[in-house]
Amino acid sequence: MRLFIAIQFEQNILDALTDLQDELRSRGVSGNYTKRENLHITLAFIGDYGDPDEVLEAMEQVDFRPIRISLDGVGSFGELFWVGLADDPQLAGYVRRLRRALSEHGIPFDKKRFSPHITLIRKYSCRNGKEIPVSDPPKGSMTATRVSLMLSERGKNGMIYTELGSVEEKA
Repeated sequence: MRLFIAIQFEQNILDALTDLQDELRSRGVSGNYTKRENLHITLAFIGDYGDPDEVLEAMEQVDFRPIRISLDGVGSFGELFWVGLADDPQLAGYVRRLRRALSEHGIPFDKKRFSPHITLIRKYSCRNGKEIPVSDPPKGSMTATRVSLMLSERGKNGMIYTELGSVEEKA
């Protein structure tokens, strides 16, 4: 099972992100656009791991409090175009604690530095070279009230993400 831990978005954020995707398409940017239902923030990429219950157990041991998420700018890593998030010490702290819990449970995960972003396009290309023609970066914010364990499967029309479980603030 290919697993990752993520924050999923409310409709207003999804609308802002897909509006930007529509604008980019209309300006001649091609590539593999992330489907609306697959837009998320990855907190920890686990990859192939056979015991989702063990991952959920580790997630449940980490104190979660609602986190404010705000869109902030755009950029690219190679051929990957993304929307960034405003710096948030609460989000960064949660990710550190989550990854520590995964390590303590012996659950492998990608150890790359956490760089909060939302992937909009993979393998993008522009008519005018590499400069992405963005008139206005998307704006929007929400309060994340849960964190999800996601299953990633390749379907005939692209990736399919399914939530296997989640954690929320404990009352």
